[in-house]
Amino acid sequence: MTRVAAVDCGTNSIRLLVADVDQATGTLTDLDRRMEIVRLGQGVDETGRFAVAALDRTFAALAAYARTIRELDAGRVRMVATSATRDVANRADFVAGVEDILGVPPEVVSGDEEAALSFAGVAPELAGAGVAEPYLVVDIGGGSTEFVLGTAAGVKAARSVDIGCVRMTERHFRGADPPTPEQVAAARADIDAGIDLAGRDVPLDEARTLAGLAGTVTTVAGTALGLPAYDPAVIHFSRIAAGEVRGVAARLLAMTHEERARIPVMHPGRVDVIGAGALILAAIVDWLPVDEVVVSEHDILDGIAWSLAGRER
Repeated sequence: MTRVAAVDCGTNSIRLLVADVDQATGTLTDLDRRMEIVRLGQGVDETGRFAVAALDRTFAALAAYARTIRELDAGRVRMVATSATRDVANRADFVAGVEDILGVPPEVVSGDEEAALSFAGVAPELAGAGVAEPYLVVDIGGGSTEFVLGTAAGVKAARSVDIGCVRMTERHFRGADPPTPEQVAAARADIDAGIDLAGRDVPLDEARTLAGLAGTVTTVAGTALGLPAYDPAVIHFSRIAAGEVRGVAARLLAMTHEERARIPVMHPGRVDVIGAGALILAAIVDWLPVDEVVVSEHDILDGIAWSLAGRER
């Protein structure tokens, strides 16, 4: 049994998982799993730099995570930083701040590495659930979306493209609430171009199961299910029909900020970006030969935890 702490820092959120991993039985037992919306990537698409306020929010959340890691006595710690961190001019400020707080530097992973970790987080469950292979694992983040095609034997092809919910919102949905039809059309064209780019490396038409990961997908699922509150036990491995995904996306894009905020499963930090995120998911459904999305609460965070279990101290 190995006690590990995994931290995933994306464009929109920073998340922590402290877990006991038993490689002999293939089980991962959560001790603490949490998420904070810090919007680290705020404005990065336009400026190419992390804003000081965004760094402050991220470091404050990370300090709380560091206390939890110490209290639970996790022996191995790994922090992965993804889309927003790859290309910013002031990345050194971020790296130094993280190492000072956490005691280890963040690993700024490539899109391919991010995709592989996302796949590792959910693939064991997909294999055990008996879903049709190959499955396409799609992780919709704030800055990018990862597409990974694989089977129980492993990854066949992967690609990360810059069509995340924060990036699309900042690029296309400014100045209107709800976004105008013209803004939605421009965003959809951008998203379609990204999916087409992913399809050059990943044979999307081979997918027999679509597995959707991360907050956009789970929020769309909770909305489609009409849950009175966010319930991960109900959302995990729920199956949402393709038509329902399109319907939820259309409704979200027609709502005002205030109306979206009243949806019971909506995290306050997702209210302004969920429309773009749902549009990405709807576009992916349109591109694939599948009629539903299998929704997973497990994702890159679990993949990071599994990777730690196989490492030396």
